[in-house]
Amino acid sequence: MPAFSFMEKASKTEYRGRFAPSPTGPLHFGSLVAAIGSYTDALANGGEWLVRMEDVDETRRVEGASDAILRTLEAHGFQWSGEVLQQSRRKSRYREILQWLLEEGHAYPCGCTRREVEASGHPGIEGVVYAGTCRGGLPPGREGRAIRLQVPDEEICFEDRLHGIQCQQLARDVGDFVIRRADGYAAYQLAVVVDDADQGIDQVVRGADLLHSTPRQIHLQRLLDFPTPTYLHLPLVLDVQGRKLSKRDRAHPVSDSDPIGGLLAAWRFLSQAEPETPPADVEEFWAWARSAWDPARIRPFSAP
Repeated sequence: MPAFSFMEKASKTEYRGRFAPSPTGPLHFGSLVAAIGSYTDALANGGEWLVRMEDVDETRRVEGASDAILRTLEAHGFQWSGEVLQQSRRKSRYREILQWLLEEGHAYPCGCTRREVEASGHPGIEGVVYAGTCRGGLPPGREGRAIRLQVPDEEICFEDRLHGIQCQQLARDVGDFVIRRADGYAAYQLAVVVDDADQGIDQVVRGADLLHSTPRQIHLQRLLDFPTPTYLHLPLVLDVQGRKLSKRDRAHPVSDSDPIGGLLAAWRFLSQAEPETPPADVEEFWAWARSAWDPARIRPFSAP
């Protein structure tokens, strides 16, 4: 069983959360909402809060974006514990986990192209469900492209702090999913599970776009004998077309010159109580927010 790579460096606090943006552009308002939700929840529970750059896909990384995101967080008064973890420096760890999963028969190479997957699969909750073509071995003359994780024919359930009990039948709804892509990069589902475990994360507060991914991650956690965090999936910030804001679209970048305005806007989006008087600075905002935070006020879904 793969061991945690640096769990001994993680403190033993009862709450350890994180914020994990992708450095594909400047921090936008949707990411600020996720940051304020995860950070305030950690503050209110006397816990630690870490920052991780999810740059496992180096083809999407924008030069200078990581530093810009950190500067924006600092301008808004966020304070994180320890060093900022970068997924791009963790490739050997992901390879170690992948090798173990292959050796134990939990994963297998897949030689199917995207077009073949779409032609043979059926609709699922997030795209086409893989038909399992290569589960019993690669067809003659085919080479492995991606690596897929086998999923059980059973229901996986968890309780989200906002959305309540969530259940998913992985074989029917998702199918065997990719954990190493055809281009050689570790897939998000693998990297996030390994990183959360290695960093000792036991509280995950993130956007609701990842709600459907959670059962896949729990399945992988169980295979690796990693602990399952507690989850809180926040409502998404949507544009006028009802789409999630994206840094790649340069949507609503956060201004470093008006941190109080940004913080209060994100605070209101999460349906939190208004301060009696506007905070004079970010220090005053966070001192107040720590005691004012009330997750029960958050609405599961927000209108664009």
